[in-house]
Amino acid sequence: MITFCVITCTYNAVRELSRTIDSVERQTYANVVHIIMDGLSDDGTADMARQYARRCGDAGSHHVVTVVSERDGGLYDAMNKAIGIASGDYVLFLNAGDTFADDNTLERVAAMIGVGEGKELPAVVYGNTDIVDAQGRFLHRRRLQPPERLTWRSFRMGMLVCHQAFYARTDMVKRILYDRRYRFSADVDWCIRIMREAERQGLGLFYTHITLCKYLDGGLTVKNHRASLIERFRIMVRHYGLFTTLAAHVWFVIRK
Repeated sequence: MITFCVITCTYNAVRELSRTIDSVERQTYANVVHIIMDGLSDDGTADMARQYARRCGDAGSHHVVTVVSERDGGLYDAMNKAIGIASGDYVLFLNAGDTFADDNTLERVAAMIGVGEGKELPAVVYGNTDIVDAQGRFLHRRRLQPPERLTWRSFRMGMLVCHQAFYARTDMVKRILYDRRYRFSADVDWCIRIMREAERQGLGLFYTHITLCKYLDGGLTVKNHRASLIERFRIMVRHYGLFTTLAAHVWFVIRK
């Protein structure tokens, strides 16, 4: 059976974390590893995470929960640390406040990609995203929608797949970490590099056609919008060149 490794990075997020924990715990799919990487919270976040780990252990759950609480150098450093101890076939990120779309999301994904003799797993499994408020109520579908055929070139037109709806093979993720030179948009760069490596290896990217996650409105990128846009421009120039990036930004203005 395919094993999914869910990574949740937290810092003083006790109000939001419970929703994410509940969503992972309710997954009907058995083979789930949940890593909670906490940045030495002082509001009870780490205690909540440890109680969750004990609860799963005492109940004999098929979900394996690991909690680490230590100082880090920011979100992307925490993600890299979590990747270092990640296991299973696919890594995916759900930060505090984010949830799966449904209780059977991972079960549906596993059934779609399957495992068979001689069958190679896709490098990336991706899907759709709903935006929700602090109470978990639906606000709207994410404005940018995944394409039917995704490649690393697709992100020239923006980050068409939400980071939380982008599942990457663990063996690739172990070799491709987040670039900590970026403070707000390293996830964009990381997704592009994962897809470039997939193309180099001749591995497929699989579109599930279903909503995979509910994303909490107002995350790190939204709160630092201007700085994030500048970083994204630099990332696009790095991967696609200056002319292509400028042309894409002209289209962004027209599209709005």
